[in-house]
Amino acid sequence: MTRHDPEQRSSARADPTPRRRARDARGRAQNDRPRDALGRPLPHGATGVPRQPEGIARTPEETLDLGQDLLDHHRPFHAHDVFEDHWKQTAGADKPLWRGLAQLAVGITHAARGNPAGAAAVLDRAATTISPFAAAPPFGVDVPGIRAWCADRSARLDSARSQPEPTWLEPPRLQAGRQDGFASRSGAPETGGPQ
Repeated sequence: MTRHDPEQRSSARADPTPRRRARDARGRAQNDRPRDALGRPLPHGATGVPRQPEGIARTPEETLDLGQDLLDHHRPFHAHDVFEDHWKQTAGADKPLWRGLAQLAVGITHAARGNPAGAAAVLDRAATTISPFAAAPPFGVDVPGIRAWCADRSARLDSARSQPEPTWLEPPRLQAGRQDGFASRSGAPETGGPQ
């Protein structure tokens, strides 16, 4: 049996030159493949949607504002990158909050890609991950509202498992008192999110 080398895919390409993976300053592999608005890989050489840069120091408020903006503009994959970046840089007690917000964005991404089962599972995880913050939510995060939103959307997605199709889940307001909240959005999820 020969070992598969992902660097050597020349048999499937017209150009026999092996493609080298981009690496960061520490030598870790970077994913330089272009991606669509929902993070799905595109062929090399295609024009994709730029990823959010990693390692950007943001305040929690800046992270929440950017994440909300990305969610509102149908870029949940990119919102995930922002929340994950903050999660990885945080050492405080609020670290699981950022992980839960990243999971929320992943759940929305799965729904928009047409994976209701995956979306429901990740939204359930997001609600569980942020639940310890319900009594005293940091940074004005509407933990009870987000948990309720996740439970509601997860139940709706569970009922849609038999007919998977891309569904845009209108995102919740991450911070209490910002714009319209979950309570005013009780309609069914819209279909046909970004492709």
